[in-house]
Amino acid sequence: MASKNYFLLLALLFLVTTSKAQTKKIQADKKESSITYQMTHPLHEIEATSKDVGCWVDLDPAKKEIYHVYVQIDVTTFDGGNSNRDSHAMEVIDAISYPKVKFTSTSIVQNGDKLKVTGKLTFHGVTKEINFDALPKWESNKLTVIGNFVISLTEFKIERPSLLMIPVKDELRFSFIEVFNL
Repeated sequence: MASKNYFLLLALLFLVTTSKAQTKKIQADKKESSITYQMTHPLHEIEATSKDVGCWVDLDPAKKEIYHVYVQIDVTTFDGGNSNRDSHAMEVIDAISYPKVKFTSTSIVQNGDKLKVTGKLTFHGVTKEINFDALPKWESNKLTVIGNFVISLTEFKIERPSLLMIPVKDELRFSFIEVFNL
Protein backbone atom coordinates (compact mmCIF):
# COMPACT_ATOMS: atom_id res chain seq x y z
CA MET A 1 0.00 0.00 0.00
CA ALA A 2 2.84 2.39 0.85
CA SER A 3 4.49 1.81 -2.54
CA LYS A 4 1.16 2.51 -4.28
CA ASN A 5 0.83 5.85 -2.42
CA TYR A 6 4.45 6.66 -3.23
CA PHE A 7 3.81 5.97 -6.93
CA LEU A 8 0.67 8.15 -6.85
CA LEU A 9 2.60 10.98 -5.18
CA LEU A 10 5.35 10.76 -7.83
CA ALA A 11 2.76 10.78 -10.62
CA LEU A 12 1.06 13.88 -9.18
CA LEU A 13 4.42 15.61 -8.74
CA PHE A 14 5.29 14.81 -12.36
CA LEU A 15 1.98 16.24 -13.60
CA VAL A 16 2.39 19.46 -11.60
CA THR A 17 6.02 19.85 -12.73
CA THR A 18 5.12 19.13 -16.36
CA SER A 19 2.26 21.64 -16.41
CA LYS A 20 4.39 24.36 -14.80
CA ALA A 21 7.28 23.64 -17.16
CA GLN A 22 5.09 24.56 -20.13
CA THR A 23 4.05 27.89 -18.62
CA LYS A 24 6.41 30.70 -19.60
CA LYS A 25 6.76 34.32 -18.55
CA ILE A 26 7.58 36.40 -21.64
CA GLN A 27 8.14 40.13 -22.07
CA ALA A 28 6.73 41.91 -25.12
CA ASP A 29 9.16 43.04 -27.78
CA LYS A 30 9.34 46.83 -27.33
CA LYS A 31 10.45 47.35 -30.95
CA GLU A 32 7.18 45.89 -32.22
CA SER A 33 4.78 46.82 -29.41
CA SER A 34 2.97 50.05 -28.58
CA ILE A 35 0.03 51.63 -26.81
CA THR A 36 -1.79 54.73 -28.07
CA TYR A 37 -4.27 57.00 -26.35
CA GLN A 38 -6.84 59.21 -28.05
CA MET A 39 -8.72 62.11 -26.57
CA THR A 40 -11.45 64.06 -28.36
CA HIS A 41 -12.06 67.79 -28.31
CA PRO A 42 -14.76 69.32 -30.55
CA LEU A 43 -12.01 71.12 -32.49
CA HIS A 44 -9.54 68.24 -32.88
CA GLU A 45 -8.39 64.76 -31.94
CA ILE A 46 -5.40 64.30 -29.66
CA GLU A 47 -3.33 61.14 -30.03
CA ALA A 48 -0.06 60.01 -28.48
CA THR A 49 1.84 56.72 -28.58
CA SER A 50 4.35 55.01 -26.33
CA LYS A 51 6.74 52.42 -27.74
CA ASP A 52 8.27 51.90 -24.29
CA VAL A 53 5.67 49.56 -22.82
CA GLY A 54 6.70 47.02 -20.20
CA CYS A 55 4.34 44.12 -20.80
CA TRP A 56 4.72 40.55 -19.52
CA VAL A 57 2.48 37.52 -19.94
CA ASP A 58 2.34 34.11 -18.32
CA LEU A 59 1.32 31.71 -21.05
CA ASP A 60 1.44 28.18 -22.37
CA PRO A 61 2.42 28.32 -26.07
CA ALA A 62 1.56 24.63 -26.62
CA LYS A 63 -2.01 25.15 -25.40
CA LYS A 64 -2.20 28.69 -26.85
CA GLU A 65 -3.42 30.02 -23.52
CA ILE A 66 -2.59 33.25 -21.72
CA TYR A 67 -3.00 33.09 -17.95
CA HIS A 68 -1.86 36.48 -16.70
CA VAL A 69 -0.71 39.85 -18.01
CA TYR A 70 1.11 42.69 -16.30
CA VAL A 71 1.74 46.08 -17.92
CA GLN A 72 3.66 49.12 -16.72
CA ILE A 73 4.20 52.35 -18.65
CA ASP A 74 5.99 55.55 -17.76
CA VAL A 75 3.49 58.25 -18.76
CA THR A 76 6.28 60.54 -20.00
CA THR A 77 7.03 58.08 -22.83
CA PHE A 78 3.85 59.02 -24.73
CA ASP A 79 4.66 61.11 -27.79
CA GLY A 80 1.95 63.02 -29.61
CA GLY A 81 4.26 64.86 -31.98
CA ASN A 82 3.61 68.21 -30.30
CA SER A 83 5.93 68.87 -27.35
CA ASN A 84 3.78 71.71 -25.95
CA ARG A 85 0.65 69.57 -25.94
CA ASP A 86 2.57 66.58 -24.54
CA SER A 87 3.96 68.77 -21.72
CA HIS A 88 0.47 70.04 -20.93
CA ALA A 89 -0.83 66.46 -20.85
CA MET A 90 1.87 65.59 -18.29
CA GLU A 91 0.78 68.56 -16.16
CA VAL A 92 -2.89 67.51 -16.34
CA ILE A 93 -2.16 63.97 -15.15
CA ASP A 94 0.46 65.16 -12.63
CA ALA A 95 3.20 62.95 -14.10
CA ILE A 96 5.67 63.93 -11.38
CA SER A 97 3.43 62.53 -8.62
CA TYR A 98 2.01 59.66 -10.70
CA PRO A 99 4.69 58.67 -13.24
CA LYS A 100 3.48 55.11 -13.92
CA VAL A 101 0.37 53.48 -15.28
CA LYS A 102 -0.02 49.84 -14.24
CA PHE A 103 -2.38 47.05 -15.21
CA THR A 104 -2.56 43.59 -13.67
CA SER A 105 -5.04 41.02 -14.93
CA THR A 106 -7.26 39.19 -12.50
CA SER A 107 -8.98 37.03 -15.12
CA ILE A 108 -8.38 36.10 -18.75
CA VAL A 109 -11.09 34.00 -20.38
CA GLN A 110 -10.96 32.63 -23.92
CA ASN A 111 -14.25 33.56 -25.62
CA GLY A 112 -14.18 32.15 -29.15
CA ASP A 113 -11.18 33.71 -30.85
CA LYS A 114 -11.18 36.66 -28.40
CA LEU A 115 -9.92 37.08 -24.88
CA LYS A 116 -12.11 38.65 -22.21
CA VAL A 117 -9.63 40.40 -19.91
CA THR A 118 -10.47 41.76 -16.46
CA GLY A 119 -7.99 43.47 -14.20
CA LYS A 120 -6.90 46.39 -12.06
CA LEU A 121 -5.74 49.59 -13.76
CA THR A 122 -3.83 52.10 -11.66
CA PHE A 123 -3.66 55.56 -13.23
CA HIS A 124 -3.21 58.95 -11.58
CA GLY A 125 -3.06 57.26 -8.18
CA VAL A 126 -6.49 55.64 -8.60
CA THR A 127 -7.06 51.91 -9.08
CA LYS A 128 -10.18 50.71 -10.88
CA GLU A 129 -11.30 47.40 -12.32
CA ILE A 130 -11.59 47.44 -16.10
CA ASN A 131 -12.73 44.88 -18.68
CA PHE A 132 -11.83 44.68 -22.34
CA ASP A 133 -11.57 42.28 -25.25
CA ALA A 134 -8.29 41.41 -26.90
CA LEU A 135 -7.53 39.43 -30.01
CA PRO A 136 -4.57 37.03 -29.87
CA LYS A 137 -2.88 35.86 -33.07
CA TRP A 138 -0.72 32.80 -32.47
CA GLU A 139 2.03 31.98 -34.94
CA SER A 140 4.74 29.33 -34.68
CA ASN A 141 7.27 31.69 -33.07
CA LYS A 142 5.24 34.80 -32.26
CA LEU A 143 2.14 35.92 -30.41
CA THR A 144 0.52 39.24 -31.28
CA VAL A 145 -2.25 40.61 -29.06
CA ILE A 146 -4.30 43.64 -30.10
CA GLY A 147 -7.10 45.34 -28.26
CA ASN A 148 -8.58 48.55 -26.96
CA PHE A 149 -10.40 49.94 -23.98
CA VAL A 150 -11.89 53.20 -22.74
CA ILE A 151 -11.63 54.89 -19.35
CA SER A 152 -13.27 57.95 -17.85
CA LEU A 153 -10.91 60.79 -16.97
CA THR A 154 -13.13 61.94 -14.11
CA GLU A 155 -13.34 58.42 -12.62
CA PHE A 156 -9.54 58.56 -12.33
CA LYS A 157 -9.79 62.03 -10.73
CA ILE A 158 -8.31 63.87 -13.71
CA GLU A 159 -9.67 67.29 -14.53
CA ARG A 160 -10.56 67.35 -18.21
CA PRO A 161 -8.31 69.74 -20.13
CA SER A 162 -10.02 72.57 -22.02
CA LEU A 163 -9.36 74.54 -25.17
CA LEU A 164 -11.26 77.81 -25.65
CA MET A 165 -13.10 76.97 -22.41
CA ILE A 166 -14.48 73.76 -23.95
CA PRO A 167 -13.34 70.59 -22.16
CA VAL A 168 -12.32 67.40 -23.93
CA LYS A 169 -14.72 64.46 -23.81
CA ASP A 170 -14.54 62.50 -20.57
CA GLU A 171 -13.38 59.33 -22.32
CA LEU A 172 -9.77 58.44 -22.90
CA ARG A 173 -9.47 55.68 -25.51
CA PHE A 174 -6.53 53.29 -25.60
CA SER A 175 -5.47 50.85 -28.30
CA PHE A 176 -2.54 48.50 -28.04
CA ILE A 177 -0.50 45.97 -29.94
CA GLU A 178 1.84 43.71 -27.98
CA VAL A 179 4.16 41.29 -29.75
CA PHE A 180 5.80 38.36 -27.93
CA ASN A 181 8.55 36.21 -29.41
CA LEU A 182 7.87 32.63 -28.36
